[in-house]
Amino acid sequence: MQLKSISRELALLLLGQIKKKDLNKVNIQSLLSKAIESLSQHWREQLDLCASKLETANQELLDSELQEDAGLLTKSRNHLKTCLIDSENILNCLSESIELPRLLALVDQKELRELALKRVNLVMEKQDEIDKNLDSVMEGWRLNRLPRIDRDILRLALVDLIDFNTPIAVTCNEAVNLANRYSDEQGRRMINGVLRKLQKSALILNLK
Repeated sequence: MQLKSISRELALLLLGQIKKKDLNKVNIQSLLSKAIESLSQHWREQLDLCASKLETANQELLDSELQEDAGLLTKSRNHLKTCLIDSENILNCLSESIELPRLLALVDQKELRELALKRVNLVMEKQDEIDKNLDSVMEGWRLNRLPRIDRDILRLALVDLIDFNTPIAVTCNEAVNLANRYSDEQGRRMINGVLRKLQKSALILNLK
């Protein structure tokens, strides 16, 4: 990972933990540990849910075979296939999350720490302006209706565009990568849609 990518991910994790604007007393090590613990718990719950769904789908398949009902058998097989795909997606996300402890070893690097905190500060200091600009391209949706992780990904993307002058293609790619790692399917679609609208919008040019 490049320094900027790591700082962006670190900033996202920090934003999820910080409730006050005063960052002077922020303990990055502690906050990261809490973030990783929260993510681990999330994926454990998702794995347990998938295991339950797989067990149910497997039983449905066995029952349909005993009843020799072709329609029910096809339905049960499709259900089992969907459960297997969901399980694969969760395992892939969990595999990526295992890389997160590596960030803990990097937080002592002064440049990385400063860059991550700068991103966090910018998001928090300009949040009202950022949210207003994002709302303007959401068409029928409001930013505050999205899960916090999705809002923070979009906020960091706008900070990249405006304050860091990051090229739109790079900004979108980085935001999508974060969405793939931390959001769900619905969140990824929403983030992709908002980013596409930002990319086409004159708003970006006006704000730079």
